[in-house]
Amino acid sequence: MTSTPPRVSEAWAVILAAGGGTRLAEALAAIGGPQRKQYVELDGAPLFWKSARTFSRIQAVRGLVFVFPQEDLHAMRAEVERLWERDPLGLPWRACAGGARRQDSVRHGLAELPKEAACVLVHDAARPFASAALCARVLEALGPDRPAAIPGLAVTDTIKRVDADDIVVDTPERAAMRGVQTPQGFLLAPLAAAHQRAQAEGWEVTDDAMLMERAGHPVRVVPGEEANVKITTPADLRLLRPSRAACPRTGWGYDVHKFVANGEDDPTVLAKARPMLLGGVAIPGAPRVLAHSDGDVLLHAVTDALLGIACAGDIGQLFPDTDQAFDNMPSAVFVAEALARVRAAGFRPEHADLTIVAQTPKLFAHKARIAAQVARLLELAPGAVNVKATTEEGLGFTGQRLGIKAVAVVTASPD
Repeated sequence: MTSTPPRVSEAWAVILAAGGGTRLAEALAAIGGPQRKQYVELDGAPLFWKSARTFSRIQAVRGLVFVFPQEDLHAMRAEVERLWERDPLGLPWRACAGGARRQDSVRHGLAELPKEAACVLVHDAARPFASAALCARVLEALGPDRPAAIPGLAVTDTIKRVDADDIVVDTPERAAMRGVQTPQGFLLAPLAAAHQRAQAEGWEVTDDAMLMERAGHPVRVVPGEEANVKITTPADLRLLRPSRAACPRTGWGYDVHKFVANGEDDPTVLAKARPMLLGGVAIPGAPRVLAHSDGDVLLHAVTDALLGIACAGDIGQLFPDTDQAFDNMPSAVFVAEALARVRAAGFRPEHADLTIVAQTPKLFAHKARIAAQVARLLELAPGAVNVKATTEEGLGFTGQRLGIKAVAVVTASPD
């Protein structure tokens, strides 16, 4: 007679938020943060709540157990209740106090599980970026003869074993090594029995998979996730900060320049007459344009698009035409300054779509050179810049050959 295999549809998750976080305590104090890393805010809630949200999206998870430091238990129960009112996760939950060691905290958490729980996911609250897909993958790896499953990544660094004096003893074969993560999944009965044995025999383990190994159970490794990092050191805190560069940005720029009329002889007008440049490329035989700088209408539009990405105003603010320092200034200087502001804002250009509107000159023969030059100025591959030329079918000031205009759309990604 065989027993009915446990079903992952009867799984609970134990979220370990009882650690002291001593390596981060000083850094958190310096920025006026909470004493413990698991309480640092992420997406408007304490770090441990991120994992709770993730588990709530997994159909197989039927409930949650939060494990907090003994001295914080009362306050954190109230905090979970407050969070639940604002962000109900649709699962039963319990909270308990942790112990002196991680394995003690896990054991306390297991004691809170209902008798119908057949499987458990044990997860460190300091790994807030574990995905629901990863959690489901761990659960799916469990079975009657597979009582333990853990996520792991291939080790890319060469690992050395050293002695007490930091002298290398040997170099393990890297191909057979895995760096393991949480959540770790287990059939509850063998895990609980292993914890009882560990307590009785005085085992010291660093995770539950190690405990199951010592108890003689096979532990299966499933693919982990690069993004599933553990918040451990002060440098890791940057991963929790809201970033202005969290999503791509698009900048839009527009500029117009008048043509110098044929036969114009006014010296004040002629002093501002510039040979036509488009994207830094000279256009032979084209009408001259009126401008304070070099009059490159396309690069002026590109500059404004870049400033839009950086939220840094517009070209008239940075390079006013009342400032003689910019008289006949190459527009490439404007682009370089705007690009520096984009970089400083945490972005890098990825693509530019440029449109030149003019009845004259004809630009088909020049478009490839213009695209290549703009790509060079924006530090992009040539294929990342598109140049279009069109007319307004005789309408408006461009149709009457009174001037030229340009539109630039630049897309940038977080750097």
